[in-house]
Amino acid sequence: MSCFDYEPSLCVPFRDVEAIRRCRAIRREDIERHPNPDFRIRVVSDEDLLHLWLTDMFGRMRRAADEGRRCVMMLPNPWPGYRHLARIVNAARLECKHVWWFALDEYADQDGRIAPEDWPRGFMHALLTFLWKEIDEELRPPREQVIGLTNANIDHYFELMRETGGVDISYTGPGWTGHLAFVEPDAPEFAGSLAEFKRMGARVCTLSPLTIAQNSLHGSMGASGDVSAVPPKAATVGPKEVIAARHRWEMASIGVAGTATSWQRLIARLCYHGPVTPKLPTSIHQELQTDCYITENIAADIEDTWAVGY
Repeated sequence: MSCFDYEPSLCVPFRDVEAIRRCRAIRREDIERHPNPDFRIRVVSDEDLLHLWLTDMFGRMRRAADEGRRCVMMLPNPWPGYRHLARIVNAARLECKHVWWFALDEYADQDGRIAPEDWPRGFMHALLTFLWKEIDEELRPPREQVIGLTNANIDHYFELMRETGGVDISYTGPGWTGHLAFVEPDAPEFAGSLAEFKRMGARVCTLSPLTIAQNSLHGSMGASGDVSAVPPKAATVGPKEVIAARHRWEMASIGVAGTATSWQRLIARLCYHGPVTPKLPTSIHQELQTDCYITENIAADIEDTWAVGY
């Protein structure tokens, strides 16, 4: 059989071919093994992950209420699934005046202007629509305790978190580039050594072409590959905010509209078993106390097949 070797395209941020080959070859039965015992990987069914996540959120909110303390969370890209958490809160009659929610990220335009909270495609708009407003008015947190990134607060977003007593839990998952929130591996705004990278806080950064392609498949963007619909930049927390959280929940579960096709199958392996590097921003979780959940679809072996086509 002929050998045909080549380098990854220049648009691919992480280009270590040997690391890619090693991670691509990780089998389902080996994916939970990791040398850091504090980085706990668990494979779960695709059906269970949403329930595990929402149960974890509700449990933390309930325990904090029982113990008379605040519950401070960093939340990822909102979607209608958050309605389930609101229903649980309403059914349990859990008063959430002690809860603070910080959004991980938000879109921005070419000039760095962050999308307003009433923009229908925005993350803050979705967080308010699918979670906060779905909770009964007498139970929901005060509006000022649901905080998103704005041009007025981005320079002191970390300080806002510290004023609450610090973030208890950060919920994240890798993007196609391995991005952490919207911390891109090829964004000039996050360039630096690993040590410098870990100290970088919230800022506006340039989105990778791969992220723009990924997000053009989101329902909020028409799910049609309309790359012109996705803004060119984003506001995002940095590694600093994630590292400072008391605990972290990392998730890899994204397929394409319920099919077995997923862009996340390789990048999850790279972020959880590859080198810890700014070229794979989510890889910093490997050095932190983190509960990492991978669905069966993402953990499935990576194998070539002509049967799928596109």
